[in-house]
Amino acid sequence: MSEAMADIGLIGLGTMGSNLVLNMADHGYRVAVYNRTTAVTEQFVAANPSTPGGLTACRTLGEFVAALRPPRIAVLLVPAGKPVDTITQQLIDAGLARDDLVVDAGNSLWTDTIRREREYADRLKFFGSGVSGGSEGARFGPSLMAGGDAGGWQRLKPIWEAIAARVDPKTGRPITGAAPGKPVKGGQPCAAYIGPNGAGHYVKMVHNGIEYADMQLIAEAYWLLRSLLNLEAPEIGDIFAKWNKGDLDSYLVEITADLLHQKDPGKRGRYLVDSILDAAGQKGTGKWTSVNALDLGVAAPTIAEAVFARIGSALKEERLAAAKKLKGPAPLSRRAIGPREPLIEAVRQALYCSKVCAYAQGFQLMREAQKEYGWTLDFATIARIWRGGCIIRARFLQRIAAAYEEHADLASLLLDGAFRRQMKTAQDRWRRVVSLAAQAGVPCPAFMSALAYYDSYRSARLPANLLQAQRDYFGSHTYERVERPRGEFFHLDWSHPDRPEQRA
Repeated sequence: MSEAMADIGLIGLGTMGSNLVLNMADHGYRVAVYNRTTAVTEQFVAANPSTPGGLTACRTLGEFVAALRPPRIAVLLVPAGKPVDTITQQLIDAGLARDDLVVDAGNSLWTDTIRREREYADRLKFFGSGVSGGSEGARFGPSLMAGGDAGGWQRLKPIWEAIAARVDPKTGRPITGAAPGKPVKGGQPCAAYIGPNGAGHYVKMVHNGIEYADMQLIAEAYWLLRSLLNLEAPEIGDIFAKWNKGDLDSYLVEITADLLHQKDPGKRGRYLVDSILDAAGQKGTGKWTSVNALDLGVAAPTIAEAVFARIGSALKEERLAAAKKLKGPAPLSRRAIGPREPLIEAVRQALYCSKVCAYAQGFQLMREAQKEYGWTLDFATIARIWRGGCIIRARFLQRIAAAYEEHADLASLLLDGAFRRQMKTAQDRWRRVVSLAAQAGVPCPAFMSALAYYDSYRSARLPANLLQAQRDYFGSHTYERVERPRGEFFHLDWSHPDRPEQRA
């Protein structure tokens, strides 16, 4: 082991961990590395002998701790759950001190991070940081959402800001061109301190929930174009490539255009997307987001529908059997569908409006969460660090950042002037797309839920008055009256409706 002291250490040399190490080393930081399998550590260091900062291979956690310059910073990229606690305790046993910083950079549940910060407080500083961008982001610039002790952030900040993705502050567009040993410079880093304890991991979770919705909406747009217009994969890829030059400019739209052009290596004349089984997997963060929305009483139906859509897709065998017995509507005529180009434009606008609703749901969830967990979240900053590096990076995050800069207490993105005007202009086409999907029997649960969310939010009156009457009828749950102040509750003895109404 080299005698040179490392600036930072990382445990867990999987795809994300190894790429993050090389990113830090590219920026001149010497990194101590440890993996449970010693051979992995040694092979990794041997394969990367000339990084600008340098690597230190550690065979044991004792060597790892000894290699770090005090006060130490140790980053964990191990599976969420028990492994994080196990490694943290082993680091304490190996000699980590009270001023040392352990940074959990995995997809941990935010409540676990809150617990760990409290439990380890007298032995070390436990810190949680969301990392988004996949393996490429980890290598050349992720989006980093840091949460924990403010003093710990000041120590981590120079490294996190150095390795983060960077964007042009005026346009919000990512600065590209990074290569091994040659990181990009300039612009604004996509890294920020989100708040104490689990705030960073919470915001990363919501990011992933929005990601679920974004991906499902794009898939539904693809499926509508395929089902209604009988377009082939490369034709739809061309459409997405064109969309990526406008308001829908985003990483997910960009890669969708790319993958739709990929030919199947195993079958001549066939495109790979047509050979991939229609059963999607998931790792849980979308479910966490949906469950938390229910716990906090926040409407996030599009995010939840995206999770349910993945669950439904996994029922492949059941769907095959059901397709033989459950009949849908007759195919729509060409006249009912209408001309090709207007429908393509309608799908584009429906996708844009639905995406705005999904992001609005995510930000409303974060707004409520800060009350529940005692955080003060800066939504403009969150939008800014999502402009580059992360999976949901998109042009319109620049507008979201501006919306919260103008009105920090904005109740919903739907109320922002720019988004409000766009929704007004596009909603007729959005409604037409959802109607066509229903008439044709094309499943578009995320599109439909987004429109229902929009209509519910803009409605001054909803049928919940009848619902609340039902609740009072069978369970004496009380109700409020339209002519009385909020917070005054009443009850009627429905079995004897002539009796006076009672104030609860």
